[in-house]
Amino acid sequence: MHRISLFLLTAILLAACGLPTATVPSPVASPPTTATPTNTRPPTPTRDPRLPTLPPRITPGPTATPFPLATGWWNSAVCYEIFVRSFYDSDGDGNGDLNGIIAKLDYLNDGDPTTTTDLGINCIWLMPVAEAASYHGYDTIDYYTVERDYGTNDDFKRLVAEADKRGIKIIIDLVLNHTSTQHPWFQAALRDPTSPYRDWYLWSAIDPGYRGPFGNNVVWHKSPFRDEYYYGVFWSGMPDLNYRNPEVTAEAYNIARFWVEEMGVAGFRLDAIKHLIEYYTLQEDTAETFEWLRNFRRFLERELPGTFTVGEVFNGNPRTLAPYYPDQLDYYFEFEVAKQIVGAANTGLSKLFMRAVQDAYTQLPYQRWAPFLTNHDQNRVMSILGDDIAKAKLAALALLTIPGLPFIYYGEEIGMVGVKPDERIRTPMQWTKEEFGSFTSGFPWQLPQPDYPVKNVMLQDEDPDSLLNAYRQLIHLHINTPALAHGDLIPLQANGDDVAAYIRRSGDDLVLVIINFDVTSTEPFTLTVSGSDLPTGTYRLRPLYGTPPTTPAPLTISDGAIIDYQPFSEIPAQTGYILKLER
Repeated sequence: MHRISLFLLTAILLAACGLPTATVPSPVASPPTTATPTNTRPPTPTRDPRLPTLPPRITPGPTATPFPLATGWWNSAVCYEIFVRSFYDSDGDGNGDLNGIIAKLDYLNDGDPTTTTDLGINCIWLMPVAEAASYHGYDTIDYYTVERDYGTNDDFKRLVAEADKRGIKIIIDLVLNHTSTQHPWFQAALRDPTSPYRDWYLWSAIDPGYRGPFGNNVVWHKSPFRDEYYYGVFWSGMPDLNYRNPEVTAEAYNIARFWVEEMGVAGFRLDAIKHLIEYYTLQEDTAETFEWLRNFRRFLERELPGTFTVGEVFNGNPRTLAPYYPDQLDYYFEFEVAKQIVGAANTGLSKLFMRAVQDAYTQLPYQRWAPFLTNHDQNRVMSILGDDIAKAKLAALALLTIPGLPFIYYGEEIGMVGVKPDERIRTPMQWTKEEFGSFTSGFPWQLPQPDYPVKNVMLQDEDPDSLLNAYRQLIHLHINTPALAHGDLIPLQANGDDVAAYIRRSGDDLVLVIINFDVTSTEPFTLTVSGSDLPTGTYRLRPLYGTPPTTPAPLTISDGAIIDYQPFSEIPAQTGYILKLER
């Protein structure tokens, strides 16, 4: 949603060009110029000429060949989201930093596949690391320089190298939709209507008057220098870039190339992609946005092959995500699945969870979606679950056994709590019971949650039944079990609303997952499926996770059917199992 002037969307897709050099001019009293988009209806002969005018709607280009499932390392990955400012402070200034992450890499993955004392993740998503105006980093000032509170570009390269030694890929937040008002591009455009950067943003000589998609929010903001307005869908401090201008697209390509080729990242999480290109009051999910993403992917395949992408389409579900497939980004976050995992753990009912997973599995291609529990924009899952460890373990079990690429928000593995405002859902990681959770030797940028003395990595490391150790076991199983990492999903019908059951299959590797979300035991219960492609045979079941009340009964599959199978007489309250099928 940040497109300046009147460039055709097709021009957006031209090859990248270098960023022109320009100094920020001082304010001048030039008359306002008519510029870019946004009106409640397409232009008519009687419309106010001071309003911006957009080119005709585009006809999307041809769809590329869908890419197959086995496309890269991400098909057997578990990703861990880190807010750098809150993970670990290496120098005592109160801010987490890149060297702090390096110091804690062995906690995440020690590089030894024979050990299980690390968390086991093999992918890190870093929230924005470029120089920015705000603490969170989503209002970029310089796309080519690491945030000074976090370290230097060389520190970042060292982090990538150290992570690589441990088999960890690094992806970063790529914030392309908007910049900070403090970015030199915007300052030049704001102060001088003749600036070469003027058309990098969206302008109107008058306020078009319509509001945004977030509860009637203001999207046209008054310039402090002259009687004109600029567009910013989130707030006045983050003006949208104009991707109808091919120069802006070229610069986006340059930024991606820099972080892959120069800094060594394995891919990107693209922020706020549904707002990239707006059309008057239509401010999300436009055909122009889909075409831009399609061409961005072509650029990556052509010039940066193997670069991974995952997109944020906030509140995405199979219906809203469908237009983004099959040939734009690799993955998208699946918000409906996230909501229903947490809902099942909270309510004890499995029906909506199973429906959400099946909808995503059947309606979104190639398992190319990313489940999670909560992220940096939401109240933490442990707060939603009422600080209930049993519920948190069930949510983790569901997350790490369904299809897709799972993402874990830092601290979820120890049950960190947090309720908005945003700063309080992004608090320092709780490492020990010592002052400030041993996050810093100084005074933290934000106080840790008050429960850190009794909820931290050190204490849970020593407790075999802790949430942390459950996460460790589940992550290692997910990565090392082909059926869980990238297998098919075969839902089973359970005779009750509280039990979720499904088989994951990759070739000859089959596992059965059973979860009782309810606060009471389930007895008797049976599992049934018909018309599947499961191989005929009788299987014994070996527990991989959880300790069943009795030895599971043999499972017989005949012509793809399982009829009234009862592995054991009951499932205790809030309990789940992963059982490997063996002949």
